[in-house]
Amino acid sequence: MRRRSFLLTTAIAAAAGAAGYYRSRVTEIPARVDYPGMSVGHRLRDATEPTPQATATRHHDVAILGSGIAGLSCAWKLAREGYRQFVVVQGPEFAGNAAGGHVEGLDYPLGAHYLPLPSMQSTHVREMLADFGIIEHGGDTTHPYYDETILAHSPQERLLRNGRWEDSLLPMTGLPDADVAQHRRFLAYTQTLSTAHGQDGRNVFAIPLALSSNDPAWRALDTLTLRQWLDKEHYTSPALRWYLDYCCRDDYGAGIDTVSAWAGLHYFASRDGHAANAADGAVLTWPAGLASLSRMMRDAITRKLGHADWLLPGTAARLEDTAAGPRVLCINGTASAYALQTRRAVCAMPLFVAQHVLPDIRAYGYDPAVHASPRAAWLVSNFHMNSYPQEIHGEPLSWDNVVYQGKALGYVVSTHQLLRVAPTPRTVFTAYHALSRFTPNEARQWLTNASPQALRDEVSSDLLTAYGDTFWKHAHRLDITVRGHAMATPVPGYLDNPGLAALRAVNGPVLFAHADLSGYSVFEEASWWGVTAATKILGGNS
Repeated sequence: MRRRSFLLTTAIAAAAGAAGYYRSRVTEIPARVDYPGMSVGHRLRDATEPTPQATATRHHDVAILGSGIAGLSCAWKLAREGYRQFVVVQGPEFAGNAAGGHVEGLDYPLGAHYLPLPSMQSTHVREMLADFGIIEHGGDTTHPYYDETILAHSPQERLLRNGRWEDSLLPMTGLPDADVAQHRRFLAYTQTLSTAHGQDGRNVFAIPLALSSNDPAWRALDTLTLRQWLDKEHYTSPALRWYLDYCCRDDYGAGIDTVSAWAGLHYFASRDGHAANAADGAVLTWPAGLASLSRMMRDAITRKLGHADWLLPGTAARLEDTAAGPRVLCINGTASAYALQTRRAVCAMPLFVAQHVLPDIRAYGYDPAVHASPRAAWLVSNFHMNSYPQEIHGEPLSWDNVVYQGKALGYVVSTHQLLRVAPTPRTVFTAYHALSRFTPNEARQWLTNASPQALRDEVSSDLLTAYGDTFWKHAHRLDITVRGHAMATPVPGYLDNPGLAALRAVNGPVLFAHADLSGYSVFEEASWWGVTAATKILGGNS
């Protein structure tokens, strides 16, 4: 990983030309590193410590195990429909990959930071956004009217290339005509895919994935990697390939050499949401990212139930399907535990965790040795800024800022959504980093051994490329969130994974709800499976 050699171009070299001078005057701030869920996860995996005995047993109709987006969506749907007899076991981190932080009056994301405009197929998301007042009216139309404070403000994105900030993440200027033609051909093709239908009448690419076409001619794309498909279709432009690799790393944690061609095209062709008061391609975002939606769900559930006791501390450590119904052992800290005796239990946790919580997940048709998706490792890093560093030429500081051919995924500005005449005095730059240069296991091994200083050097790469070492003069705190198993990656064959299909079909005392059931991790998929589990419960099937 390159560090301090941020000579992307001569112009950037000039911007950073005083690096040696500032070396003696700039202090690289120490990093505070958090590993949410790692300790309890390794405890469940390794079984090196005895599980404490439950000191009390609580009886509930339904227990939802995990407070990520799937678990919260399940609880929100149950509460919204008037169902009250449930609890949610929080797990090691409230909201999981949609968590957020708050320090010194500033909110910032610890995970996902935006939500695309939901398509017509994503009725569950539209219903939720209308419930929270984010869709102000027209939620059942193709062009709803959204709360304008939540639509990402301009300028939305920029790309640092050739020493200058450009206003689009896909390079289009200063390239050979043949490359520009390929870029336009790709964009035109994916536009046609957004309205394409299979022989079964379904959209070829839909969100949620479960509503996509099952037409074998289209699903054959899942036998190729995206790179293989690009080769086949004669897309050779290096800039286009970089852009597509960036998009795959950003959404799936791995590049075009790894990701299924079907998934790579789905990224572009399934995002067909519109708004009456925003351009196509707009996104919804908050200073705290999707943590704000998580909090809205929590608050809505509490209001509907009239109390906050539905959210229980602790982590589900053991789930057994007994004659009396599912019994869940929950550990709370290192030495205490309680039990839940229920009629139904929802495993709203990643499958790599669920396989250690259930006595034998293979009984449900899922064999981790055969069916488990590879899981990408991520770093989410929040640089707390006392002031703004000086920008180089080109487009101004935007909500999303990406470095061309950077090894990280750029950074977002948490205060971008705050409606002010002038920039806020302080801000938080949130940098995202998928360790896709490693295999998933190599990445986790590297994270296990990396010092806070090594992690700091890793996560600051794009910022040092953009600002040089003088960046450190403006930052006063750095919080790094390590997510070693952040997301499932959709590799070729994931659409027809029989183990995932088996878990999706389960409708008994134990249910499953997590984005892992779709083979990749986005808000709409996690929420879909949470709402689907709630629908099964409300239907009374067992």
